[in-house]
Order: sequence, then structure tokens, then C-alpha cells
Amino acid sequence: MRADGLAPARLAVGVVSAGRVGTAIAEALERAGHVVGAVVASSTASRERAAARLPESQILPLDQVVARSELLVIAVPDAVLPTVVGQIAAGGALRRGTVVLHTAGAHGVGILAPLSDLGALALAVHPAMTFVGGVDDTNRLATSCFGITAADEIGYTIAQSLVYEIGGQPVRIAEADRTLYHAALAHGANHLVALISDALAILDVAVARGAAYHDEPPVRAANAILGPLVTAALSNVLDLGPAALTGPVARGDADAVAAHLAALRELPDTGITAGIPAAYIASANRAAVYADAPPKLRDLLSRAGRNDTENR
Repeated sequence: MRADGLAPARLAVGVVSAGRVGTAIAEALERAGHVVGAVVASSTASRERAAARLPESQILPLDQVVARSELLVIAVPDAVLPTVVGQIAAGGALRRGTVVLHTAGAHGVGILAPLSDLGALALAVHPAMTFVGGVDDTNRLATSCFGITAADEIGYTIAQSLVYEIGGQPVRIAEADRTLYHAALAHGANHLVALISDALAILDVAVARGAAYHDEPPVRAANAILGPLVTAALSNVLDLGPAALTGPVARGDADAVAAHLAALRELPDTGITAGIPAAYIASANRAAVYADAPPKLRDLLSRAGRNDTENR
């Protein structure tokens, strides 16, 4: 609802395509009252997803989706985006005044220039959220921030309105900073998954060895051990920043870190445990910067990093 009490204009929405992100955005826009009339869904998974979660939307070829749309949402992988933009520009179905937004994090509106040249209003609207393919993806959008980029204030106003309508929080990102913005999200979220997966793999080894002394090993013990700890750590760092850092690096305990490295180097250097010592060293080095760790610990990590490189 606008400040003047009037409902915002309802738009005919087309989505390219019904992947995880596109479907969630489409559902959120429908909840806000827009009409998602048509979607592109090329794969079997996309068609099934569209049928289940966008049952009133027609599955149509790209040009027909473009022709029907007042708001065209392009939700495709970053690497595919230039190709799709080119296909839309060459198709001849785009109408002047169509609002075209893409959801790629690393790109601003420059990549939509072929469509802007045809009279489209270009927006970059990226949800800072991870998507797994279920209806919870849509629900999470209502608590998510969106990195928005536009060519002018009119574009920013429209992007902000769309984000507010679905319950999100728009954050302006300059065109030149889109890659930096995306790198931060990838480092904080995607690499976090890799970090936690490493920790779980290490714990699985320790728990399995302990379980050898019992008739039945604990079920998902590594998850149970690590879950509360990392949940608390994430909450603390979001509240306190680097001051939330605890553990041996924060204490400057070089002996404990050396013992960790010795134990990690006993893991098999194959499969998912290969490279874990190097990952530990890299993360410990970053922690040492935030903790202003003493020279003894920094020297230990520096030597360990060199040795790891030389042994590969």
C-alpha cells in the first residue's frame, strides 16, 4: 500500500525462467497482487515447478512471454544472462516501456543495454538469499535484503517499490560495485557452506573412531555437535563483528593451533578431506588478522602455509 492509501499498479508479469529463483520471485509478486501470466520453463524440473507453484501461469516460448509482459523478470544463471538478453533483443517482441529486471548478483543494468536501447526500463534486483527449490524460498524473501541497481531515480523508485511490496528491504548498490557486492555474498554464504562441510567431515572421522567402542554410533552426531556452536557464532558475529571471535587464534595459542594442524594432516589426503589443512591455515590467517594475533602464532601459520604449498 502506498503512502497515499492507494494500492500500487498491478502488472502483468512474465518470468524467464521457472528455476528456483524465478519461481520464488514469481510467487512473491503474485502474493503482492501482480499477475504472473506466463513463464519460460524449458526443463522437466522447471515445468514441474511451474505447474506446482504457478498453476495459473502459462508455459510459453520466450518471445510470447516477452510480448505479454509489462514486468519481465529474467532469473537465469549469470553466465547465461547475456545470451538471453540477446535473444530477447533480437526477438522483436519487447514493447517500449516494459520494466525488465534481472536477478543476477554480479551484474548491474549495463548488461541489459540491448533492451534499454529498445525502450525498456532496466533494473538489477538481486535477492541476498539462498534458494533450495521449495516454498520456503518464497517465504524467506519477505525477510531478505535485495541489492538494487538502476540507471536513474525513476528506476530506483520502481525497484524499491517492487521489493517493498514483497516484504523485502532494498539496498542500493552502484553499478561499479555489483561484482564486489556479489563477491561478499559468495564469500560469506557459499564459502560458509564449504567451511561447515569441512568441519563436519573432520568431526565425522572423530565420531566414527569413538563409535568403534560402542554397539551403535550416534545418529548425525557431527551435526548435533556443530549445529548449536556455529549457530551461536553466526549470531554473535552479526551482532558484535570480529569481537565475537573466540578460540585458540583469538587467544594467541600457537601450541593449540600447531596441534590442530598436526591432527588435520593425519586425515586422508584424498576425497573430501583432501586440502582441509590448507583451508584451516587460510581461515586461521584471516582470524589472526582480526584478533591481532601475536608474532609467534603468525609465524607458525606463515611456515605452515609455505610447507603446505611446497608439499603439493
